[in-house]
Amino acid sequence: MTTPTTPTAPPSPPARGRRRGPSRIGRAASRAAALQRPRVLLALLLLLALTCVMLLDGYLRAEVGGDERVRTGASASDVPDDVLDGGPILTFPGGQATTVSVPDKTIVLTFDDGPDPTWTPQVLDILDEYDVPGTFFLVGSMIARHPGIVRDLVEQGNEVGVHTFTHVDLSYQSEARVTREIEQTQLALAGAAGITTTLFRAPYSSETNAIDDYSWPVYQNLGEDGYTSVFIDTDSDDWKRPGVSKIVEWATPEDDEGASVLFHDAGGERSQTIAALPKYIEKMKAKGYTFTTVSGAMADQQSPQQEAEQQSQQQQQQQESQQPGGGRQPEQSGGGLQAAHHKATGATLYEGKALVAAVAVAEWTVPALSVGLVIVGVAVMGRFAMMLVLARRHHRQRNRRRFSWGPPVTGPVSVVVPAYNEKECIEATLRSLARSTHPVEIIVVDDGSTDGTAEIAESLGLPGVRVVRQANAGKPAALNNGVRHARYDIVVMMDGDTVFEPDTVRHLVQPFADPAVGAVAGNAKVGNRRTLIGAWQHIEYVMGFNLDRRMYDLLRCMPTIPGAIGAFRREAVLQAGGMSDDTLAEDTDITIALHRAGWRVVYEEHARAWTEAPGSLGQLWSQRYRWSYGTMQALWKHRRSLTDKGPSGRFGRVGMPLVVLFQVVTPVFAPLIDVFTVYSMVFVDFRAALLAWLAVLGVQLVCAAYAFRLDREKYRYLLMMPLQQLAYRQMMYLVLIHSCVTALTGGRLRWQKLKRTGEVGTPAGNG
Repeated sequence: MTTPTTPTAPPSPPARGRRRGPSRIGRAASRAAALQRPRVLLALLLLLALTCVMLLDGYLRAEVGGDERVRTGASASDVPDDVLDGGPILTFPGGQATTVSVPDKTIVLTFDDGPDPTWTPQVLDILDEYDVPGTFFLVGSMIARHPGIVRDLVEQGNEVGVHTFTHVDLSYQSEARVTREIEQTQLALAGAAGITTTLFRAPYSSETNAIDDYSWPVYQNLGEDGYTSVFIDTDSDDWKRPGVSKIVEWATPEDDEGASVLFHDAGGERSQTIAALPKYIEKMKAKGYTFTTVSGAMADQQSPQQEAEQQSQQQQQQQESQQPGGGRQPEQSGGGLQAAHHKATGATLYEGKALVAAVAVAEWTVPALSVGLVIVGVAVMGRFAMMLVLARRHHRQRNRRRFSWGPPVTGPVSVVVPAYNEKECIEATLRSLARSTHPVEIIVVDDGSTDGTAEIAESLGLPGVRVVRQANAGKPAALNNGVRHARYDIVVMMDGDTVFEPDTVRHLVQPFADPAVGAVAGNAKVGNRRTLIGAWQHIEYVMGFNLDRRMYDLLRCMPTIPGAIGAFRREAVLQAGGMSDDTLAEDTDITIALHRAGWRVVYEEHARAWTEAPGSLGQLWSQRYRWSYGTMQALWKHRRSLTDKGPSGRFGRVGMPLVVLFQVVTPVFAPLIDVFTVYSMVFVDFRAALLAWLAVLGVQLVCAAYAFRLDREKYRYLLMMPLQQLAYRQMMYLVLIHSCVTALTGGRLRWQKLKRTGEVGTPAGNG
């Protein structure tokens, strides 16, 4: 029987010689596709930005590109004896290696490895109190993380030098790495304090007699670039934490000699250094010592002629832009003590500020992501625990021998099948309904199909089948049309690509014996599971969707009745205003509306339907994109339930938070688990990260195995679960992030028609 609801005139043939333009739907689809491309790009850019931020943070902490090797016991045959036996300050005027000693009765206080937010400010307070300058050799990554301390340090009149960016032994590094370490530290200095410096101290260096054939070329190359390398005469060995008195003793030069003395203001627990420093300064002053910086010591030892030559050389290097950190000018206000400082200008200054800003973002983002990771981890594990406990309770409760919804429901029901271009599937769908053990009327609503779907349905000649034609208006309109034509009080809705088992309808309608039940969700199964993509979706349906529905059923906040199989009281649907086209997830929309109206929505595990899942990654993306975006639309539409009273308020304050947490927030941030796992495997501890990932996978396998047991599915599909976690889940993350971007940018989507093969013909596909 055919019931036309909107008469349409037959299409007229196109005029000969004229090219037919795109249809209205085609034009809309093209516009929608054009709008989605920038959003996909934005989603990918967000992931790229997250990756870059993590890599930058890892680089700052020496997790990325870190090298803890320290060379010992190498030959020094290529190093000039004058250098090995010379003073602690090494310069290369005119390309000739020259050392400078600290004048007698003079101390150059040097501090390595800073700045540190705990210890460096305390050191600065002590120096300020005793009116003593210091020379700080700063690590670039620490400068970028604590720029305020560096500004205070320079403004106080102290001198700074380069101590590389990541504190690596440069004798092991390539020329490119050495250059990068120096330049990045200079940029950090420029961004933090607006200066650069010509002073350099290599990590793990000590006295000049420790220079070897591997480190000597590094000092030569840096000297050619205008750097002054600074070593030590006396080491306090404060890093050993030997006690305050020992630190003071070891830092004291012999025989009133001058010395470059090493302390540390970072790199560990430095309370003994802080305690020893005032005592040391008081002791040296009592012995008649004065304190200066490296530049001050060099100025004291230079003759007027040498000083003039050095100034001339610096001016020439500036003009040729070959001075370290080119584009800088000498500091005008620093006097002799700050002669090594140069004012950063131009690109150097702005690149430095950009580096400091990027590090600030990383310093804020990564800890926030770490907190998010903990929250997501707790939420994921909590969800697994809830699913296992509540699913078990649901299964035991509904499968008790004495369990009953009430008197058996035996009256006929209406089955509405919305169909748009379902020629591959419609015959199998209708024949499965015709074999139903429960009396049904079948209403096929043809939504403007162009492939003969309606004709196929009519040609089958099956009893109780009516075909209703309408102009293409979308699935919600087709379902509403079917409800209007339904003769019975219970309406079963299914997709045109779905196959029911003979007892499906009978099981599905039994909960309506309870007058409080307004809708029932069935058990949707993936029929085309023989392919890899189909098997992945099969795992997701059993573990995710169906296990979730058991949990939500007991909590009385079922968020979605699947479009593949659901049953409704006709009265409840009409009371809720029918199927709305306000969202792309009309099934979620109507389910939430029924909750808010006070109806109970339950899950019937024995009512099985076999649906054709997307067979390609492109179709899968389109379907899940629509699902996730439609769910967000539905949640936003019903947001007022959060403040409502009665049943609506109960769903808003119980169901809505759970849905948002488990279906939006947790999946959006769940990639953090994988991102941090990959990061840890590559840069931190591969074995520990792998074990942690396997532990999480083990928990998921336990949940999945239990879900398969409840649904009486074959366990062999679980062998594909590790691969699903590596590939399929990442795609679902991208889809959800894409949906979030679309929602935040106010985009809208049209219904998307998936290509069908019609291979889901019988429930035998469950093997």
